[in-house]
Amino acid sequence: MGKRKEKIYVIGHKNPDTDSICSAIAYADLRQKVTGQVHEAQRAGHVNDETAYVLDRFGVEAPKLLTDVRLQVRDLDIHEMPGLKPNASIRDTWERMRQEQAKTLPIVKDDELVGVVSTGDIAKSYMDVYDSEILSKARTQYRNIVKTLDGTMITGNEHGYFMRGKVAIGASSPNLMEEFIEKDDLVILGDLEEAQACAVNIDASCMVICKDAEVSPKLIQKAKEQSIVIIQTPYDTFTTARLINQSIPVKFYMTSGPLTMFRMNDYVDDIKDIMAKKRFRDFPILDRHGRFKGFISRRRFLGASKKKVILVDHNERSQAVDGIEEAEIIEIIDHHRLGDIETVSPITFRNQPVGCTATIINQMYEENEIEVPREIAGLLCGAIISDTLLFRSPTCTPLDERTAKKLAKISDIDLEQMAQEMFNAGSNLKGKSAEDICFQDFKQFTVNDTIFGVGQITSMSKEELAAIRDMMTEHLPKVLEAHNLNMIYFMLTDILAESTELLCVGTGARGIALSAFDLPDNAKSLILKGVVSRKKQLIPVLVETMQQM
Repeated sequence: MGKRKEKIYVIGHKNPDTDSICSAIAYADLRQKVTGQVHEAQRAGHVNDETAYVLDRFGVEAPKLLTDVRLQVRDLDIHEMPGLKPNASIRDTWERMRQEQAKTLPIVKDDELVGVVSTGDIAKSYMDVYDSEILSKARTQYRNIVKTLDGTMITGNEHGYFMRGKVAIGASSPNLMEEFIEKDDLVILGDLEEAQACAVNIDASCMVICKDAEVSPKLIQKAKEQSIVIIQTPYDTFTTARLINQSIPVKFYMTSGPLTMFRMNDYVDDIKDIMAKKRFRDFPILDRHGRFKGFISRRRFLGASKKKVILVDHNERSQAVDGIEEAEIIEIIDHHRLGDIETVSPITFRNQPVGCTATIINQMYEENEIEVPREIAGLLCGAIISDTLLFRSPTCTPLDERTAKKLAKISDIDLEQMAQEMFNAGSNLKGKSAEDICFQDFKQFTVNDTIFGVGQITSMSKEELAAIRDMMTEHLPKVLEAHNLNMIYFMLTDILAESTELLCVGTGARGIALSAFDLPDNAKSLILKGVVSRKKQLIPVLVETMQQM
């Protein structure tokens, strides 16, 4: 099995908006075309209705959910292999080891891992050759013996078991055989009819006839009457005696427990200490249903590298996917203020004062002289429409508008119609809980020792915004407590009126907002005329006010 190709994850921020999702998809596409490396778009949260509409419009699947970028077992090179059944012979086990080039094999019953067998266990089976009763102790199935000896069953049931007696060689005279061969023994014989008859008279359990020697019909009939198994083998007596122990079922030598096993979703950091204390070469891996998946070697496990990630549409730790401090950030593409993300080594960090990350991604397609596919153009255009509120937001730049119009031509969409359908989809409250609405577009920030969250809902309907206001007024105090925040600001943005009603929760939150926007103390509602952008019009003003207090 070859080493798996290293995967690079492209991911946006928590509570992702349309720009975060669509830019991740587009940039993964671009980087894969430029580098040839595997890039996979991921999302750090739920896909909102607006984004779902855009994805569905252009027939693109939503990225998979990735809530934690710490290294997991599933990210490592797992040696996948089918399991052996407990009744498989030692010979079959050894052949499988040679085929798989493995030193450890899984023993599986009904999809459940019941044990493992190593080359050391196989060696032990050869050392036990001097135990003449080992075949019966191991409850060896007759079909195993037949297969191991490349034999033919003359009488008996191949599904039966050799359960009592020892293995003996009947090469002596009948008189001598009677001294050491007992009832229920397995006797290895040649072509001497007298010796064959003696074994039948003693009532052996099984007769193994070497060199495919003949057995008289009379003896065969008598053996049938006494339920004696007769097996013919082409091998000579010496070879037969040497091979027969290889028919023992592997379950007799396997290690059955307690086994040190890990699951696919286990985090490497959580189990590294456990593995370091165990001296095993290979460790079994189970899937989420408890079924055997494969082995991971100690060397590959302890030498595993961190997940590689590219961040788009954010550069703050609080907004990043969980476990980001344990990942290797190799690139950031963003259009927000500089945050607090730290890296071990220098990286590519592209940050431009535009209204949307998608605008930057389109630039990078052009810089690399790569044509933007129709569906990608549609996603990027939808992201720009969303982030700039169809060019109404003060964050919108001429470059954003030019880019959106260019992408609209490629994807064959009408900008005004697209915007209307997107915003309607995004503001649809049907079936949504207060929690869903609250975190549809929610980001967390830190200023000094103050941790605050800012959510935003945009709509073209005053009635809809009024309904949301009533829901959020009741729900936001619960969010404040549940998420250990000091303050919450929630923006109810009227796209057509180009204004925002600001809800404030938490000690000092209302006072900061009043001071920041120079509103009267007795204001019943905090109406911010001309404010539609969280990034450019709300956050900077709030942060500056907090820093001065």
